[in-house]
Amino acid sequence: MTTVGLRELRQDASALVRRVESGEEIEITVAGRLAARMVPAAPKRWQRWDDIAEVFAGRPDSDWERDRDVIDQSVANPWEGLG
Repeated sequence: MTTVGLRELRQDASALVRRVESGEEIEITVAGRLAARMVPAAPKRWQRWDDIAEVFAGRPDSDWERDRDVIDQSVANPWEGLG
């Protein structure tokens, strides 16, 4: 894993981000101590229905109705009064 100082990150951020996008992991140090780690963003992976269908196959949780009743069911406009 590559280690770069904060100064190098400031001077060459675009090139470092390109390296990370291509799969490299880079550690960022501040005054010689590890402060952050740049890693590639994991792409969202679509799931096939067949792979997750078992999650929905069973009966609802026995506490579902109680949980539903505890939740505030009122509908409110979050932008009301702002404009």
